[in-house]
Amino acid sequence: MSKIQSIYACSKCGAQSLKWSGRCLECGAWGTLQMQTVDRNELNEKNMNISPAETIDLKNIKNQDLNRIKTNISEIDRVLGGGIVPGSLILLGGEPGIGKSTIVAQILSGINQAEQAFYVSGEESASQIKNRLERLKCGFDKLKFISETNIEKVLAAISKEKPPVVIIDSIQTVYTSCADSEAGSISQIRACAVKLLEIAKQNDIAVILIGHITKDGSIAGPKSLEHIVDTVMYLETETTHDYRILRAVKNRFGSINEIGIFEMTSFGFKEIANPSTVFIDSAAQKISGSVISCVMEGTRPFLVEIQSLATKTVFGYPQRKASGFDLNRLQILTAVLTKKTKVNLTSQDVIINIVGGMKINDPALDLAVCLAIASSLLNQVIDRKTVVLGEVGLGGEVRNISKLEQRLTEAEKLGFTKAIVPDCEVKTKKINLTRIKNLEEIVEYIKN
Repeated sequence: MSKIQSIYACSKCGAQSLKWSGRCLECGAWGTLQMQTVDRNELNEKNMNISPAETIDLKNIKNQDLNRIKTNISEIDRVLGGGIVPGSLILLGGEPGIGKSTIVAQILSGINQAEQAFYVSGEESASQIKNRLERLKCGFDKLKFISETNIEKVLAAISKEKPPVVIIDSIQTVYTSCADSEAGSISQIRACAVKLLEIAKQNDIAVILIGHITKDGSIAGPKSLEHIVDTVMYLETETTHDYRILRAVKNRFGSINEIGIFEMTSFGFKEIANPSTVFIDSAAQKISGSVISCVMEGTRPFLVEIQSLATKTVFGYPQRKASGFDLNRLQILTAVLTKKTKVNLTSQDVIINIVGGMKINDPALDLAVCLAIASSLLNQVIDRKTVVLGEVGLGGEVRNISKLEQRLTEAEKLGFTKAIVPDCEVKTKKINLTRIKNLEEIVEYIKN
């Protein structure tokens, strides 16, 4: 006699439970649990008839070079690791209206094989896509558009034509008949992504998925989608600026430390060849608390301006505020400054700002932050042609940083004549170096 068991499955996310409840414990939806019957003996008989998986000896596999598809947009190619890898599944995420559809349109225009690419959209009509491409001055003579939300029909068209690149705009709008839940649910997104991954790997087709940021701040609903794809890219921005930053948080075919910087214009995204000009105002007035430093994003160095404001505390407890800089790191640096130097910050509010809206997590900024705080407190102006680099330890010592020579070379190209660096062996041609061993010396440097 077969053993039949009843289970309850969520129609939205597919989660299973032995007991019924009004709310799904996985996705939080109400009234979505439906009863299903499972024959355990029938499942066991099917498992017994399954043939074993084929084993592959890796030593017999020949190495193959990745023939990347160039987008001819250097900022995007840098983030991708040199171009789009055939057979890869790429997830592009960002907030609504940030420019995800704009950047994929420019990617299609930049690809040499764009005439064979597919653009699948369940949100916009063909006329809307054409109007956008015309506004961006992108070529679309042989670009094929599919207005379909059924993923099986889309996969059939892809299998027939086998284009090198496919754009899915967006993953939340497509659905598969294999899942009973509605489009945009966790189970639907996951099932559609797996089907697209299979056809991408089997036919060496690069698939770019556009995923919207949901209310809870995750891409395309579930975070599990990021584990399925090969590359995850975020398009970020600051609300007060027209600059966009393309950042890879996962990349199986390249580094995740690279970023691409763009300026949003009426004709789409414009590459920023020299990002240092974005984050430094060369015409800024000489004010206290302003210091120039250099950060590394992957292999790219660029200069940033750090502003600090130290003012007397109005309330009993001094405040620490930071924009673009780690607040915990700021609290550590202010504590070290107070302990190891004559700079007393116990009754001072300290505010740090990274000009340009950039979010930095580089220990090389430690010395520049300390110098900016001391400069603001002592009301001393730092020369705008001076770049400050160094990591600060808990003992007040200034430590060496990675790629110091590369950072100084970038500063030299932009006309900087002075640099405050750790006491280490480093050579430059045109920059006058001031070597610092501890924070006491940097305070004396300001006073002199």
